[in-house]
Amino acid sequence: MIPQVIQTAFIALGRNVTRTLLTMLGIIIGIAAVITMMEIGNGASRQISASISNMGSNMLLIFPRALSTAGVSVGSGTGITLTSSDCDAIVRECPSVRAATPVVRGTSVQAIHGSFNWSPGRVDSGSEAYFDVNEWSFEDGEGFSARDVSAAETVCVVGETIVENLFEKGESAVGARIRLNNVPFTIVGVLSPKGANLMGMDQNDLIVVPWTTMRNRLSRGGGLAKTSSGTSSYKRGDLYSLSSVSLYPERDTTQTSNYLMPIRFYNVNSIMCSAVSPERISTAIEEITDLLRARHRIQEGGESDFEIRDMSELLSILTSTSTLMTSLLLIVALISLIVGGVGIMNIMLVSVTERTREIGLRMAVGARGRDILTQFLVESLLLCLVGGFIGVAFGRGVSMLISHVKHWPVSPSWEAILLSVAVSAAIGIGFGFYPAWRASRLNPIDALHYE
Repeated sequence: MIPQVIQTAFIALGRNVTRTLLTMLGIIIGIAAVITMMEIGNGASRQISASISNMGSNMLLIFPRALSTAGVSVGSGTGITLTSSDCDAIVRECPSVRAATPVVRGTSVQAIHGSFNWSPGRVDSGSEAYFDVNEWSFEDGEGFSARDVSAAETVCVVGETIVENLFEKGESAVGARIRLNNVPFTIVGVLSPKGANLMGMDQNDLIVVPWTTMRNRLSRGGGLAKTSSGTSSYKRGDLYSLSSVSLYPERDTTQTSNYLMPIRFYNVNSIMCSAVSPERISTAIEEITDLLRARHRIQEGGESDFEIRDMSELLSILTSTSTLMTSLLLIVALISLIVGGVGIMNIMLVSVTERTREIGLRMAVGARGRDILTQFLVESLLLCLVGGFIGVAFGRGVSMLISHVKHWPVSPSWEAILLSVAVSAAIGIGFGFYPAWRASRLNPIDALHYE
């Protein structure tokens, strides 16, 4: 029964091919618009997620809180509360943290190699875990080791932009010596290229050095440390000897127990951490907060002397913006689908009028109302389904063309394709029901006498 109904529907639609194609045109355009908008929107969302991942999607940044003087905030990160031992404790005692590295803020440097010089956009510092935290691989060479960090060796890792501006084309940078502010450094690795970040800054214009080297050799203020007993602790690169005057007053037992006195040069500017997965970022933040409050002996209810920032908020904002724009475009595409559905209803009503005598003849030989209803519903459904499949193919072609010509990111969506086919079927049934119902309600005698 069903195959015969489908065959009859194809014969009826084939009687006027031009009208059938024009009727399907609205559905084709609507479905193609839906597919194209969905693929462009998905591509934009994936590109945003990839850009955030390049910056470290699981990354947590820990900063000291701002100092206040007479009620005036000095600025973010001006407190002296974080130490490298805090970083070690985070890795050791926080199971939701995959890796962590201390960071010492550096100054701008001038890099020189032979007759070339370049001022890098960023000079970062960290431990051997820096590259794991930032999920950064190597194009050549390797990162510095834990021994390099502990010994404050003058080694560095550079980005692709540094190599392009300091070396001849084809010249290997690994093992070469460059000068940073007249301090000789050996390049041990070249980072894989990442391109620009969300702000348009070149992520490859970067030099990374051990944080101990940054503190002792490149940052302002040097790296000499003074113990409370007045004896000096010298590091590699010391330029001046210390006097015998104690930098800090002696503390009694109670003060030592209740109040920490961080030594200035043992502190770091921030700590970068990487959570095990994006889903465990909130757990990692809770674990780090509890650990650092305990280590810094902050009383319950007291304000933390540090703050933790993560990239998930930025990711959610950008993703929601992309989703909103995609939704707006989909609404416009759905309007064209509704217009196409109205066109199908109009043509089906015309078809019922043209085939009134045929309907009367079929009823006279025994066809029931539901048979006529089924026949016209199948015709409407076939119109929309065929138009839907053509629209899917056309939409895929348009999105691929846009990707090729404009280099926009597109991402195929099987959900969108299945949804489009389902919507086209629903439109065929919804907009074809009224003409089919009218056809099924015709009086056979009146239909046979219709001119």
